[in-house]
Amino acid sequence: MAAPDPALPTPGGLVFAPFRALRYVADDGPDLARRTAPPYDVIDTAGVTALEAAHPHNVVRLTLPRDTDESSPDSRYDRAGRTLRAWIAVGVLHRDDAPALYVYEEIHDGHIQRGLVGAVALVDPDAGIILPHENTMAGPVADRLALTVATGANLEPIFLLYPGGGLTSQIVAATAATQPLLTTMTDDGVSHRIWALTDSGDLARIADDLYGRHAVIADGHHRYATYRRYQADRHAAGAGAGPWDFGLAFLVDAQVSGPAVHAIHRVVAGLDVAEAARRAASAFSVTQLDAAPDPSGMALLNELAEAGKGGHAFMITDGRAAFLLSEPDPALLAEALPADRSTAFRKLDVTVAHLALIVKVWGLPDTEETIRYRHDAASAIAAAAQAGGTALLLNPTPTADVAAVAAAGERMPRKSTLFTPKPRSGLLIRLLDNQ
Repeated sequence: MAAPDPALPTPGGLVFAPFRALRYVADDGPDLARRTAPPYDVIDTAGVTALEAAHPHNVVRLTLPRDTDESSPDSRYDRAGRTLRAWIAVGVLHRDDAPALYVYEEIHDGHIQRGLVGAVALVDPDAGIILPHENTMAGPVADRLALTVATGANLEPIFLLYPGGGLTSQIVAATAATQPLLTTMTDDGVSHRIWALTDSGDLARIADDLYGRHAVIADGHHRYATYRRYQADRHAAGAGAGPWDFGLAFLVDAQVSGPAVHAIHRVVAGLDVAEAARRAASAFSVTQLDAAPDPSGMALLNELAEAGKGGHAFMITDGRAAFLLSEPDPALLAEALPADRSTAFRKLDVTVAHLALIVKVWGLPDTEETIRYRHDAASAIAAAAQAGGTALLLNPTPTADVAAVAAAGERMPRKSTLFTPKPRSGLLIRLLDNQ
């Protein structure tokens, strides 16, 4: 376990500070919604195009700026920085006068998720205060760092979960019964409402309640790694303490009004489904489904969920044939799963999928080139069909299991969980200055 960098501030607890949000000067409703976007890492090229067309001031022009023409000396990051500063200068974006913690509510299909948006004090994961549960990759961190330097802003919040009720959740619930600061409905069917908490008494009570708690990163591992990298760079440059010691975060009590959790499915390139099933038969019970799969994947997911009640289970398909893999050989699990890892890590379906099925049984390297990721079954099946590969569908990991792995100081395989609804980008931006 690496020792924390002594040159960096080390808070003794979970610190969640008010900030002056940068917000769109736009009417509530459709006009505001058209300026927002999903988090950067779930938007593909077609999505960027659609969001740019939705509104000339859509935040995607900041979070995912286009590559410039090769003849231009400016990088896309520089352009994002210029765009942000121009929008502020002409009044597209305006900064709130007073620091606040922002109560943020999302409602989708009857599910209510509420929490606080604020500036969380950055801390080394080994301190046990902010716990990651997934590993990160260097590329996305370098990308987000360049964007942070160019814009001088936290453009999108990370998503944190903490357990346990308490005074903060009571204040959040009471605030949600009052008139909101803004409200809008985005085209994904999610209703968004935001309130500004500025009362000094409420802020003090929240600070006291949260300080002794810990939080798990549900979404935004690369952004949190970027926060800490930017912080380290600023301190190394002699900047001292400052706003870079904090990062924009959405903090939700998972036991009171937490998210829904979904699986992130895999697409395995270069392995057709019949061969995948043949190899799997050496260590799994393999059952071929009689009917051709539904392109939406819903019927397959329902069957997978039922099979998963009895233990590890996976579905593989190429859109034409589908096979259920279940009852893995205990000898395979003993060989594939590292004995020095926690029980929480070893019991995860996603761990078994990567270390036992993909690496040991299929004999494939667990790399980004071989394994691709899709947030829904339909797109995973379509990608597998197009590539002549195999879609590997998984059951979702329970939130409690995610927290258990994080509490053990371990990391799940990358892209293990999808928590919804995600905080919408563009509703609240945090500038990294001393104002």
